[in-house]
Amino acid sequence: MQTFLAYLNNWKWNDEKVLHHFADAFTPLCVKRKTLLTVAGETERYLYFVNEGVQRIFYVTDEGKDITLLFGYSGSLFGIADSFLLQKPAAYFFETLTASHFLRLHYDRLQQLVQQYPFIQSFLLSATAAALQGTIQRQIELQTFSNEQKFHALMQRNAHLLNKVPHKYIASYLGMDATNFSKLHNHQKITNHGKCQHLD
Repeated sequence: MQTFLAYLNNWKWNDEKVLHHFADAFTPLCVKRKTLLTVAGETERYLYFVNEGVQRIFYVTDEGKDITLLFGYSGSLFGIADSFLLQKPAAYFFETLTASHFLRLHYDRLQQLVQQYPFIQSFLLSATAAALQGTIQRQIELQTFSNEQKFHALMQRNAHLLNKVPHKYIASYLGMDATNFSKLHNHQKITNHGKCQHLD
């Protein structure tokens, strides 16, 4: 809970009581790796805060190609946001990549809290705006950056994923094929350590 409270305190809450009422409404959930929490076609009922673990949201094309869109990890709100906020069927899948510990809040409970404490609506708007800003920045990178630039941007922001996530998912997330990603990763290891190391 302390990690969650620290996250919430990144926003300026006008009342500590409201902050704690909001935080206390979340309930814990622990799941194993490779668990599908939401399936395309289902409506997302929960907002998640990640205490521990790594997750992804992915899309499956009509041809069956698996495309990783987002990663979740400790200290972040996560879930299929558009399905949750609009209460419409999801177009994506939400799965855990490692054993994961969450705090989660049901949509109906959130609506009760918003009615009781209007400031929570402001918090949700701010959090959504921050997420949208990050999504737009990533779209710019996907469409304008070279593979090398995309790889280095990942290393600056989320280097920890390299040791926790299958590289095929990271390659998909970066919009490159696995072979090109492997070359970049090998080069990174050689540059940092002076010799090749075994890749997971």
